Amino acid sequence: MGPEAFLPVALVIGYLLGSIPFGLILTKLAGTQDLRSIGSGNIGATNVLRTGNKALAAATLIGDMLKGTAAVVIAGTQWGPNAAMIAGLGALLGHVFPVWLKFKGGKGVATYIGVLLGLFWPAAAMFGAIWLTVAFATRYSSASALAAAFATPIFLWLFGHLALASLFAVLTLLLFWTHRENIKRLQAGTEGKIGQK
Repeated sequence: MGPEAFLPVALVIGYLLGSIPFGLILTKLAGTQDLRSIGSGNIGATNVLRTGNKALAAATLIGDMLKGTAAVVIAGTQWGPNAAMIAGLGALLGHVFPVWLKFKGGKGVATYIGVLLGLFWPAAAMFGAIWLTVAFATRYSSASALAAAFATPIFLWLFGHLALASLFAVLTLLLFWTHRENIKRLQAGTEGKIGQK
């Protein structure tokens, strides 16, 4: 069988890795209250930061990133670049819709970055630079992520990575969907800022 036959396997591997809820696991191990009862109720690093534990938030961010990178690297090493992209899609879907949490997961930013890191690291560096710039100017994590995600497919297209640009156009739309409530709060001026509990 050719590598294309393993694309469904790559999708499943990506999904299973992506669905590991690091934020929930780490905060439970640390003995904090249920993460889903704090702040936005989200299981990602931004909400972990609202527990006041910066180390846990950093560990969640790294874990959620690396599961995306791992999915891409494992599938890509085994079955080639198409499998890597499919695994990346699976990882983000797993994070946003984890089967273990009744399909109620995180918003996907860290996993998005991890997938990007595994597929084309200069775009991940660009994402980080835009995120930091917007975050410094506005202190809105959501606005920073959305601005960086919006730029990502354009950046990939400019570098001639058309397949990756198409993939990340889809992943960016998914991020905008997961941030739909944040977008409403940004428009209303009620969105929480970085560091706010």
